[in-house]
Amino acid sequence: MTIEAMIDATIGKEGGYSNHPADKGGPTRWGITERVARANGYQGDMRVLPRETAVAIYRQVYAIRPGFAAVAEIDAAVGEELFDTGVNMGPSVPATWFQQALNALNDGGKLYPDIKEDGDIGPATLGAFRAYLRARGSEARAVMLRALNGLQAARYIELSRMRAANEAFTYGWLRTRVAM
Repeated sequence: MTIEAMIDATIGKEGGYSNHPADKGGPTRWGITERVARANGYQGDMRVLPRETAVAIYRQVYAIRPGFAAVAEIDAAVGEELFDTGVNMGPSVPATWFQQALNALNDGGKLYPDIKEDGDIGPATLGAFRAYLRARGSEARAVMLRALNGLQAARYIELSRMRAANEAFTYGWLRTRVAM
């Protein structure tokens, strides 16, 4: 899957303008929060944030910089999952989960060495992912996606437990963000 396809799929889930009172992110358009838009140079009204500006932010901040585009080059489905979760939770969260899962799935270091769980997807993480896919075979992708989605679902439940206002979003998060 290309970066553009990942972005289009996410924009399709995120929709247009939103400013839900329970959403700590505040005004959001195309899934881009006002804070992220401002940090990336957009100074206009969030209700009219151009789609092309959102696409540029998605490409740089949520695909290239965190390494999810590089993961997608190895396995499109896993890269897309990391990207989509990064949009919803911030890129460091799924990047760290990915590293934790790779370490948990390496059979005590027998399949490939443990990697640092720092949320930085670089050569070591990409190498571990390639080794994981080779070692675990045809079911490796599905198992990795289950691990990532399990961590994501647990995080949504925890966010709702920590802040009751998040319950306004929990059902939708689980329905649209956590794959079966």
